[in-house]
This record gives sequence, structure tokens and C-alpha cells, in this order.
Amino acid sequence: MIQGIDALFEVGKMAISRIWPDPQQQAIEQRKLAELAQSGDLARMNAEVNLLLGQIEINKIEAESESMFKSAWRPFIGWVCGFSLAYAAVLEPFMRFVAVQLEYAGTFPIINTDITLQVLLGLLGLGAYRSYEKVKKVN
Repeated sequence: MIQGIDALFEVGKMAISRIWPDPQQQAIEQRKLAELAQSGDLARMNAEVNLLLGQIEINKIEAESESMFKSAWRPFIGWVCGFSLAYAAVLEPFMRFVAVQLEYAGTFPIINTDITLQVLLGLLGLGAYRSYEKVKKVN
């Protein structure tokens, strides 16, 4: 853990020297970085980064799994949200129109799309962001 903090501290010092060309400003920023390291904030940040990196590895393993319960839950959520949107926006109004023409007096199930649209738009946003990253060649 200490080696990771020291390495992170050295990376921070290199970044400071590249960001601030003025030696006085570099000294000020390096002092701030040293204060972070001494207060333990740098250690907490390092722990959080390690936690996120561990989660990324778990996500990779889940995505590569041949088990449908591990690898297919994200696409399943996308299909459920997509189907509910298609039903609410296309199928249900079309069926209602046909039913009125045929003088059908029954009811149709109504899907509350509030939460499904939130999830779907979040997934679409993440997909668009990943596409943007691919265009910019970010791994």
C-alpha cells in the first residue's frame, strides 16, 4: 500500500511539473500534494482507484463468461427497455387504432415507461459515450 502511495505521489509531482511551468507555482502545488499525502487523503484516493480497478476487472470477467446469468444481464436489460418502449410508443397505439376500427371495447395493458426510459436513456448514453471514445481511440 505504501509503495502505491509513493508511486502516486511521484506521478502527481511529474504532473505538477508539466502543468505548471512556473517554479513558484510548482512548489505551491507540490506542497499541497504533500499535505494531501500526509493527511491520508491520497491514501483514500488510492484505495478508491484500486476499488474501481477491481470492479472493472470483475466486469470484464462477467462479460467474458459463458454463463447467460453473468454475461447476458446487461443486454437483457437493454432488450426489456427497448421492448417496453416499442410497445408503449408503437405497438400499443397501433393496436388501439385497429381496435377502434374493429369496435373492440376491451382494454390494453399499459406499461409505465418512466423507469424503463430512465434505464434505456442511461444505457444509450453510455453506448454513445463509448462510441465517442472509440472514435477518439481511447481504450
